[in-house]
Amino acid sequence: MGETSIELPDDGACAFCAYLRGDRPYTILRRDELTATLVTREQRGVPHLLVIPIAHRPTLLELHDSEALALMTAVRDAARLIDQAYERPGIAVWQNNGKEANQAISHLHFHIAGTLDEGGTEWGKVREISVAETDEIAKKLRTPKEEEARPIRPSTRLL
Repeated sequence: MGETSIELPDDGACAFCAYLRGDRPYTILRRDELTATLVTREQRGVPHLLVIPIAHRPTLLELHDSEALALMTAVRDAARLIDQAYERPGIAVWQNNGKEANQAISHLHFHIAGTLDEGGTEWGKVREISVAETDEIAKKLRTPKEEEARPIRPSTRLL
């Protein structure tokens, strides 16, 4: 991808890359060669997940075709998990590119969130929940078959 007019946030070292490397604890619900699904600590829906590419890609514009296909499949799968486990009346999906679009971390990520009881998702400030709480959300989202196959292990959290 060539030059772009998109201005990225000045967020320093990439938090998502640190989570994927295991440098910082975070709940990783699913991971494959191209994508990871995370349970965010800033719950703006019931629940709120993030789907990211494994490779550091600042925006949608830098994706390879194989990554784009894998990401869309992972977004769909995350929405299905929310629907099955939480039975929300709606599911919101959004993605921001650049500071002017409210992108806060310069690593491409899709938000997938079950709607709140009053509808929509929370756009204001939300409490940051603990990794233990995000681990519990991951347990509820995982199918019984996935739960049986997954060993119990400390956080860097591929749950």
